[in-house]
Amino acid sequence: MQEQHMARESKAKTATKGGSRPESGGKSTGKTPAPSQQAPGGYDILFKGDNIELLRGTIRHHIMSFQGRDPDRAGNEDSYRALSYTLRDALMYKWIKGQKSLYAQARKRVYYLSMEFLVGRSLTNAVINLGMQEPLHQALKTLGTDLEELQSCEEDAALGNGGLGRLAACFLDSIATMGIPAYGYGILYDYGIFHQSIVDGCQVETPDSWLRTGSPWLYERSHFMYPVQFGGRVHSYIDQEGRYRSRWVDTNIVMAMACDMLVPGFRNDHVINMRLWRAKASRELDLESFNAGDYVSAVESKVQSETISKVLYPSDDIAEGQLLRLRQQYFFVAATLQDVMRRYRKTNVHFEDFPNQVAIQLNDTHPAIAIPELMRLLLDVEGQSWELAWDVCVKTFAYTNHTLMPEALETWSVDMFGSLLPRHLEIIYEINRRFLLEVAERYPGNLRRIQEMSLIEEGPVRKIRMANLAIIGSHSINGVAELHTKLLTEHLFRNFYEMYPERFNAKTNGITPRRWLLCCNQELARLIGEKIGMDWATDLDKLRALEAFADDPEFRQRWREIKRLNKEKLAAIIKKRCNGLEVDPDSLFDIQVKRIHQYKRQLLNVLHVIRLYQHFVAHPESTRPARTVIFAGKAAPSYQRAKLIVRLINSVAGVINRDPRVAGRLRVAFIPNYGVSLAERIIPAADLSEQISTAGTEASGTGNMKFALNGALTIGTLDGANVEIRQEVGAENIFIFGMTAQEVESEKRIKSRKPIQIYEQNPTVRAIVDAIAQGAFSDGDRELFRPLVDDLMSENDPYLLLLDLESYLTCQDMVGEIYGDQDAWTKKSILNVARMGKFSSDRTIRQYAEEIWGIRVE
Repeated sequence: MQEQHMARESKAKTATKGGSRPESGGKSTGKTPAPSQQAPGGYDILFKGDNIELLRGTIRHHIMSFQGRDPDRAGNEDSYRALSYTLRDALMYKWIKGQKSLYAQARKRVYYLSMEFLVGRSLTNAVINLGMQEPLHQALKTLGTDLEELQSCEEDAALGNGGLGRLAACFLDSIATMGIPAYGYGILYDYGIFHQSIVDGCQVETPDSWLRTGSPWLYERSHFMYPVQFGGRVHSYIDQEGRYRSRWVDTNIVMAMACDMLVPGFRNDHVINMRLWRAKASRELDLESFNAGDYVSAVESKVQSETISKVLYPSDDIAEGQLLRLRQQYFFVAATLQDVMRRYRKTNVHFEDFPNQVAIQLNDTHPAIAIPELMRLLLDVEGQSWELAWDVCVKTFAYTNHTLMPEALETWSVDMFGSLLPRHLEIIYEINRRFLLEVAERYPGNLRRIQEMSLIEEGPVRKIRMANLAIIGSHSINGVAELHTKLLTEHLFRNFYEMYPERFNAKTNGITPRRWLLCCNQELARLIGEKIGMDWATDLDKLRALEAFADDPEFRQRWREIKRLNKEKLAAIIKKRCNGLEVDPDSLFDIQVKRIHQYKRQLLNVLHVIRLYQHFVAHPESTRPARTVIFAGKAAPSYQRAKLIVRLINSVAGVINRDPRVAGRLRVAFIPNYGVSLAERIIPAADLSEQISTAGTEASGTGNMKFALNGALTIGTLDGANVEIRQEVGAENIFIFGMTAQEVESEKRIKSRKPIQIYEQNPTVRAIVDAIAQGAFSDGDRELFRPLVDDLMSENDPYLLLLDLESYLTCQDMVGEIYGDQDAWTKKSILNVARMGKFSSDRTIRQYAEEIWGIRVE
């Protein structure tokens, strides 16, 4: 097996040689030159506003040559693909020019490693960033269709699940817009986490087969294919110079094939790419088994190998799922580092300069196996010394942490890890041995510190602590908000901070204003542009100029009209997706959309909904504003509490929406299958943004930024980036409730108030809890939601729902009062947008580039 592996590796290296030529060419879903490529100036001339006929002709050409259809008889699906190919070719034209320039300048490159890239629809992004809305509108009109219809034909790329992946997508947009030489690396999943339906109030998961008809945005790079090893054993020996060496032998091989998806910068010539790896079998067919009639065995190896890139986040509540996740992580890391090495080797012989040419950012701990993998390549393949290899690793890697909860820090069983990656386990042990010697020297006699900082967690099942590995092997460790970083250094990673204080830093998350205002809320973007120009799209601080219009009655009226238009559009979506449910666009749209998790406290929101319901029933004369409460989000398939919360939301919605006593006053909607494209319709329609996690649990959040940038007011705790949003927009323009992170920690220790005391002392709280416990939302079944009631009443509730409920209810009362004064509300909405400049991902990426990656941004 080792000889076969070396032969394949040699073949792969030979196939990818090419001096300093750019990485162009390769297999695509279709590559016939379009007529526009023959025009002087290439694609530059195609995208000038007076070339409508040329653009129309190119789209028709792609319908015929790529789709094999008569352009005069093509439908929207064919036109969507033809338009995508047209724009993709333009991006490739720009990308090739950029790659030539990069090689000529020998610039340092950034490699952003992430298990998720939640990019949404590529057509929408390409049109906006290329500045093609108007010419495309005219060209498509002559073809009998329009851009919005074609955009709806595209499936969301199911390459991520939540904030981690959406942040990565925003970062790539900013990297491209700012002209930073970089690549995103991940996995090309055939299936997303799942497609969510709601049946009888319950979440039902079905496969999310987003690639079932292929994607016109992907280039298959079959000439970039690398062997990835698993299993086997380690052969150790002493070389001719008396040095200890190892070889990883008798391994199983899976091939990693590169697939590229291009990411354009905003109105510039800079295009970067996501390189996503697809698993391929090292051999397609076992001919001996086939000829013997064992047809299943003949393809078994192929099926097992290619399972690696099938599904995003296989369930980890069984050993097989855990093993597959580990295989996924190593698979994409191993392929990525071979690609990095290939690119570095084109112009470099020695490795002392590697950190000056290469920066690798680890997006959470999922890619942390890259540290021992780079060590393996430097030690075993390149023959470097341990000291040089480790110095190169630490200077090359940087680690972004995304969690404050110890139980969420990734660990792997030593036995599982060792069976799959035996050489890497040896390297991790050696890293740990040397590191603990350093700890013992710095803190003599402190055994507890040694145990806590060790890469190996001792216990009944010995585990590898991947966060500890990422910290030890990186020169930079950053949190994603000021509060998050403070809590990391004071609590979660305090020992490491005390040892390496210079490595820790804060990089508050951001969002791209192109996708999350210019694209998703075009009417509002147009209004803003009329008043202050469009420079804010690349310099979000320029939104400050909007403050001058906050008291202008005419401007406020236009602002409200746009908000209502967005609410009407969302109301139509709710009617279509929620069994004909009709909601009032004039009601307060109160929205919480995010992954369903106990710490995000959707349950707290439901408690307020029940209180509102009880109030309106008891007080039909109430003057409180009508409210539509909207939820969306997915619960992990194995997360039973989260799925029960989804059922409670839908059960409460069912009772309220059928009750004529609250008709016109209160409606509740759970919109299924939340994703990027749905978020682009929901967020512009929000009046109120629910960001209500228990203080000290949310690392940052980016949904809070998207809502505020689109004019929603935030109700939230002082958690994550909410703290900085309040600092920017002003305490009078945000609704803050509940305990601080410090108070939460103190309360967990001393338990000054217990849930039972709050329940007994506050009749409103008691009525809410009793309604759930006594079956008011479960047809009299008192057992269905009993686990949630028990959680609420437990003095060990880690999320402290009842302890924050009273403050939350009071704050919601204030929301209702202020919403009743539409001028006051609109002014706060305008000021929220005007003061969101800090939360651009452009600012975040500039800080990463200049303070972590060592790259100067022009």
